[in-house]
Amino acid sequence: MVFGTIGIVLSLILLMYLAYRGLSVLILAPVLACFAAIMSGIDTGDIHILATYTEVFMGSLAGYVRTYFPIFLLGAIFGKVMDDTGSAKSISYFICEKFGKEKAILAIVLACGVLTYGGISLFVVSFAIYPVAAALFRQAGIPKRFIPGAIACGAFTFTMTALPGTPQIQNAIPMQYFGTDAYAAPILGIIGSIIMGTTGIIWLQRRAKAAMARGEGYGVHKCEDALEHIVEEVEEAEHSGKLPPFGIAILPIVLVLVVGLITSKIIFPGLDLAYLDKYGTTATKVVGNWSLIVSLVISIIVAIILNLKRMKNVLKTLSDGVSGSFLAIMNTASEVGYGNVIASMAAFAVVKGALLGISSNPLVSEAISVSALAGITGSASGGLSIALQALAETYLRDALALNISPEVLHRIASMACGGLDTMPHNGAVITVLAVTGMTHKESYGDIAMCTAIIPVFTVAICIVLASFGIV
Repeated sequence: MVFGTIGIVLSLILLMYLAYRGLSVLILAPVLACFAAIMSGIDTGDIHILATYTEVFMGSLAGYVRTYFPIFLLGAIFGKVMDDTGSAKSISYFICEKFGKEKAILAIVLACGVLTYGGISLFVVSFAIYPVAAALFRQAGIPKRFIPGAIACGAFTFTMTALPGTPQIQNAIPMQYFGTDAYAAPILGIIGSIIMGTTGIIWLQRRAKAAMARGEGYGVHKCEDALEHIVEEVEEAEHSGKLPPFGIAILPIVLVLVVGLITSKIIFPGLDLAYLDKYGTTATKVVGNWSLIVSLVISIIVAIILNLKRMKNVLKTLSDGVSGSFLAIMNTASEVGYGNVIASMAAFAVVKGALLGISSNPLVSEAISVSALAGITGSASGGLSIALQALAETYLRDALALNISPEVLHRIASMACGGLDTMPHNGAVITVLAVTGMTHKESYGDIAMCTAIIPVFTVAICIVLASFGIV
């Protein structure tokens, strides 16, 4: 299994390096999966590239799309509706206005947090928040290089992975494997959210204060002449009716969370779902996804109805949302396909044994394997899916034997994927730097602290708390 092991390691290194260089995962994943299969075939004498591609890679890709496409699709449409109606801008402005320039970092983190917790894509959030953030930071004299860290702290961390109820895919994926719902391990999730959010804000504020004490200001940046008037422009748009009032803007987000809670905890559990046996599934496997689907559909409809006059073209908004969902799910599904090819190789038994042998505590093993794969792939959802596809059954069996709730497995897995995923080659990191006009050299250090180091530290604390029975 020497060549197989080399193939796994080398393909992972190439995946990380080439993704950082900008090559699409849609190309990388199948090519590197087949490369690993060839290396494994040298050991076994069986090299079946086409079968590996069509039956293993594409089979697992198709299975992932079947399970999670509705959530990707509806999430993308919801984000686009919130963007085109001006609701995302209205929410961000309202929060920033209430806190003001004196608490600019706190305002930006909270604004990003509210939007992502409601299910809006972090990419939409980055574009919606940046102009207001730039104006606030300029007015307060805070160096611009801290904007990416503030956006990342609010959009990439606690509301994506830890805070119970979020419809984000990082919180949805574990449901299928552990029979849980979006509100799994609520106390543990809330504690983790508080630690991540509070620590990240304190870090950014202290860093900004130290920089300003040294005489560093916002700085001079090209193409920002209009930013000093952005707040006034947004306020004018709000008063003129171009942007919805805060109450109307926030209602769809509230509905996502409330409807999801009611359907997952009351409505679906109260129904007779025995008929699902005919479909080869059970209630525990589908209720979580169904709840997210229903809540997002209702919220999209309500958002459109309330903002119909503010939307230039409803059909175009829906079409753009549909288009935006394809690349997101295909990237993740391709990484899952790659992971399943790796998992099917004989050499993976060595890797699996090493991961499971790290600790007798399944929570520790799960956190490490999910974090490592998320870091390698540069994708929280991709790393999470690969790890759980290969190891979730083992983790669940071991956890139940130790009287550890499946809800804890869900929360730890979800939180762990939102740590090392934000390596320099991560797509969200590259996007937020591009949107803000900053470079890795200028801003990545703060992004890494808020989205990688602090979350990893938080996961460790939550594992300790879980050992005392906190769920």
